[in-house]
Amino acid sequence: MNTLPVKEKSMSIAKEFRDFIARGNVMDLAVGVIIGGAFGQIVNSLVNDIIMPPISYVTGNVNFKDIKILLRDTYIDSTGKTFDAITLNIGNFFQVIFNFMIIAIVIFLIIKVVNRVKREQETKEKKEEKKIVEDSKEVKILMEIRDSLKKNGKN
Repeated sequence: MNTLPVKEKSMSIAKEFRDFIARGNVMDLAVGVIIGGAFGQIVNSLVNDIIMPPISYVTGNVNFKDIKILLRDTYIDSTGKTFDAITLNIGNFFQVIFNFMIIAIVIFLIIKVVNRVKREQETKEKKEEKKIVEDSKEVKILMEIRDSLKKNGKN
């Protein structure tokens, strides 16, 4: 049985982990998560501070986060122990869905723009490749004419 001593195993695991972390994909993912968290805060602020106040004004100052379905009211039992109310916080749930929809729309629009730019770049590159190929055909024909003239001049 071929086993490494514990110290060598931990060193190889540490090396593997270091190599894993050093890969570009993990770093890109970390940056994406950090930027995503910041983007989520921006969207939450947009929704809570810009979009929802006018909606609340139109609906009579209803704060959607306060919309709840009461399942059990607060009560005090015979021993004096207090039991909190139990509610379904549907307003908060709808607020989170609304935030998600805004994030999804913004990401969709960003991806749409990025894809358009990529397509335009690919089209430009294909045109350049086609021009190079066409140029090479012209060069080939010119070379054939030159060779033909050289051949006819020697005869």
